[in-house]
Amino acid sequence: MSRKLEVLRAIVEDYVATEEPVGSKSLAERHALGVSPATIRNDMALLEEEGFITQPHTSAGRVPTDKGYRLFVDRLAGVKPLSGAERRAIESFLEGAVDLDDVIGRTVRLLSQITRQVAVVQYPSLTRSTVRHIELVNLGTRRVMIVLITDTGRVEQRILDAKEEVSDIMLGELRARVNALCVGKRLNELPDLLISVAPRTDKEDHVLSSLVVSTILEMAIEQSEERIVLSGTANLARLGTDFSHSVRPVLEALEEQVVLLRLLGDAAESMTVRIGHEHELHSLQGTSLVATGYGRAGEPVGTMGILGPTRMDYPGSIASVRAVAQYVGHFLTESGS
Repeated sequence: MSRKLEVLRAIVEDYVATEEPVGSKSLAERHALGVSPATIRNDMALLEEEGFITQPHTSAGRVPTDKGYRLFVDRLAGVKPLSGAERRAIESFLEGAVDLDDVIGRTVRLLSQITRQVAVVQYPSLTRSTVRHIELVNLGTRRVMIVLITDTGRVEQRILDAKEEVSDIMLGELRARVNALCVGKRLNELPDLLISVAPRTDKEDHVLSSLVVSTILEMAIEQSEERIVLSGTANLARLGTDFSHSVRPVLEALEEQVVLLRLLGDAAESMTVRIGHEHELHSLQGTSLVATGYGRAGEPVGTMGILGPTRMDYPGSIASVRAVAQYVGHFLTESGS
């Protein structure tokens, strides 16, 4: 099987590079396989019989099938390393980011540019985020601003109208109680924790405490919906000839948030490559997904990846997605420390 794998590898690499069906003669000329074109033809016949390659139309050449791409990806000896210039470009592109929205926007644009595919990035999930700080700011005229900051850089704020004038001393004590309970805790733990924010006996403190607690809980609950951004859909139009019928169903599928969430859902922990008919959704069965989780080591908080035709540079795509995910993870770790 080892020589057949080498032949399959060569077919995949040549087809990805040229978009032309690959014949035995060209394989013998371009690759040091150490055997004659006749032997290569025999190996190609066996690969075709086993469903790893197929003959499109009446062409003399062969192209990989989904099964062939899968075997190629599963048997990758190593991921193509990024060059020093590529790594520096990624680092410089991301290091100027000023907040979470900026880094997510930069990330999705960067991924689509360096892979020339559609990039999909999920915002850090609040179900996996913890509270870094809760700030209560007295705005005067019976108004208080609540700022909720997570360890992943998400910042949510809300202004509430208090029933009475708010003293700075009272607000400072409430801020201390809330942070003592919530800092370092996941957002989905807040309902149980904030019940124990014991107000003083006076009515004024009780009203303010209740308002602040209910507002913080509203902020956590309302932001539970996952946010996903994508970039590079124009790349699919450029690669339209790679899709057997039309690229339109793929573009329509990518407009659905639930589809994007499902796409990234299985890649939260480690590198995932889903090829062609491995997609549940029929409209995506002409595509491949390369995705991985990002965040703190061993504890991803979100997922990112690229989607493109099955005729994809898998080693290069895996390397790019992995490298960008690592840099975003470093950003979040540093910004949350």
